[in-house]
Amino acid sequence: MVGEPPPFWQQDPTGRFTGRARDYTQGRPSYPAKAIRAILEGLGDPATLVAADVGAGTGIASRLLADQGVTVLAVEPNAAMRAAATPHPRVTAIDGTGERTGLADGQVALVLCAQSFHWFEPRAALAELRRVLAPEGRLALLWNVRDDHDAVTAAYSRLVREAAGDRLTEAHGEGVEALLPEAGFRDVRVLSFTFEQAVDAAGLRARAASASYVPAEGPAREALERGLRALHAESAGPDGRLRLVYRTTLYLARRG
Repeated sequence: MVGEPPPFWQQDPTGRFTGRARDYTQGRPSYPAKAIRAILEGLGDPATLVAADVGAGTGIASRLLADQGVTVLAVEPNAAMRAAATPHPRVTAIDGTGERTGLADGQVALVLCAQSFHWFEPRAALAELRRVLAPEGRLALLWNVRDDHDAVTAAYSRLVREAAGDRLTEAHGEGVEALLPEAGFRDVRVLSFTFEQAVDAAGLRARAASASYVPAEGPAREALERGLRALHAESAGPDGRLRLVYRTTLYLARRG
């Protein structure tokens, strides 16, 4: 259709977060502990596992896996994002993309893509992720999606969408479930979790600024900043934090 934005993977996926790494580190939410447990369930002793976190960004999900004892290869094409990641003794950063990870055939027992798969060309990436997985290895695709049934979260969403205008690019994993069997994956499961992110005023601003579609400057950014200050003043609790609510969706599949 005329006016539709190009697919995510055609929107400078490796470069558009340059300049946002600090905000990403300060403002992005983590993931539910239940989701991490589901990703690892049935794979054996985590200390024996090697996993790839593809599109690792600043390593939020990499560190969650590593904290469970997993050895993690954090594949991320953006140098600024790799540099902003907090070091972890069980995480090794690798310069690679979803379509070209740089990993060997069958090198890992688990591939996780946390808030990243929509930035890959899906069919090329699924072929690559299947290649690097060991036989019977597990693929996990994970997204935090803001839950606008919550009034505070809905107010935040309105502010960032107004600021983004026609730059808005949000993804929720649409179409993934149908693609997985076509790409040679089986035993597909979809799980959902509720998750809350508590942020202070600075964290709320960083959360908004970390989104690649939010303008870095100009009138729209100034209006967003005013709106965020007002939202925090109205909605923060006694601890100075407000809660953003997410529905976390997890797709699990096995390499066929």
